[in-house]
Amino acid sequence: MIRVVAIVLIIAGLVTLVLPYIPLTEEKEVLDVGPITATAEEEERINISPFIGFGLLVIGSVMLIFDRRNH
Repeated sequence: MIRVVAIVLIIAGLVTLVLPYIPLTEEKEVLDVGPITATAEEEERINISPFIGFGLLVIGSVMLIFDRRNH
């Protein structure tokens, strides 16, 4: 079980380093005049620090090493 969690943390760390942000798209109403409405898509980015990616990699690697030592 610990091996699975460690591998998931390593993969999440790699993904975080490759994609340093999460893109979000939100629809907003721009114009609302009677029966006529207009919407616009607004893209927003949530930045993720590379330290989080390195931290996930280190934690996953340490868990994987200790799991191998116990078996």
